[in-house]
Amino acid sequence: MPNTVRPASPLATPPGTASFPGGPRLLADVGGTNARFALETAPGRFEAVFVLPCDDYASIGDAMRSYLTKAEVAAAIPAGVSHAAIAIANPVDGDQVRMTNHHWQFSIEAVRQELGFTTFLVVNDFTALAMALPYLGADDKRQVGGGAARPDSAIGLIGAGTGLGVSGLIPSHGEWTALQSEGGHVTFSPSDEREIAILRFAWREFAHVSAERLMSGDGLELIYRALADMQGLAVEPMSAPDISRRALARDCILCAEAVDCFCAMLGTIAGNLAVTLGALGGIYIGGGIVPRLGERFLHSPFRQRFEQKGRFVAYLTQIPVFVITTEYPAFLGVSAILAREMAAA
Repeated sequence: MPNTVRPASPLATPPGTASFPGGPRLLADVGGTNARFALETAPGRFEAVFVLPCDDYASIGDAMRSYLTKAEVAAAIPAGVSHAAIAIANPVDGDQVRMTNHHWQFSIEAVRQELGFTTFLVVNDFTALAMALPYLGADDKRQVGGGAARPDSAIGLIGAGTGLGVSGLIPSHGEWTALQSEGGHVTFSPSDEREIAILRFAWREFAHVSAERLMSGDGLELIYRALADMQGLAVEPMSAPDISRRALARDCILCAEAVDCFCAMLGTIAGNLAVTLGALGGIYIGGGIVPRLGERFLHSPFRQRFEQKGRFVAYLTQIPVFVITTEYPAFLGVSAILAREMAAA
């Protein structure tokens, strides 16, 4: 069933008002690398935020128990937690969850019983992030290029991190419906000779090269290796954070080229999403990679490539693109989903 949120959700209540009758709610945003946890103590008020590396825990239950036993958290929930919701970087279809980019797999009901929750919701992370978009303020995002959002129009969402997340919001009768999409796994489509060569390089490792294979942390590393191979350079393996850091420091020409190539490819994919959804309400970019590029992304080939759609240049030019800059945006969305569930109970 699609997730729908009304602008008049409890999140519209100013932080610091009445606390929840059932006590603080546990929220989490679980990616392939890190799991971010928080207590929502009142509508829209998130406290005791901790980021836990997924590799440090054998299971999602272990990570949640570790969070709940931290002194700051335990002091805030003397009676425990009754209601919890997590957004996870994975399709969620039924009770069994098996992560695509991490080894965790679990039964939602088994975890609920194990941790003693009355309510335990699990939703796709980009569905949750899409649900957060109506609540982002001007200080929570940064525009890339021109364009202006058209009211009551579809909104697209894309974000590269451990994987590539894709979603969107569709307006209907004063509400927003979030798409449950796995658009990161569409087949990658090159746009120039350099990208054709990168695709050929990627085919040496993968029979199917999805957009996520290149638009992710591992993908940035693959682009770096492919460019080195094309130029006949012998390079040491380099992590995605190191490639980004050296590109920003301007002390590695190959790293800078890899980042620019990454941004151009993302522009093509974001433009595809915009024309597919008719996203005249704008395209939003989340994930762990792009927000850290800062000014470099603003001056990258992204926007030019985003608009590079032949006869549809004028159509794309009017669509604004925003980089999400607030630190934990998914908490807003997963909170809205849990609030709706609680209101319907």
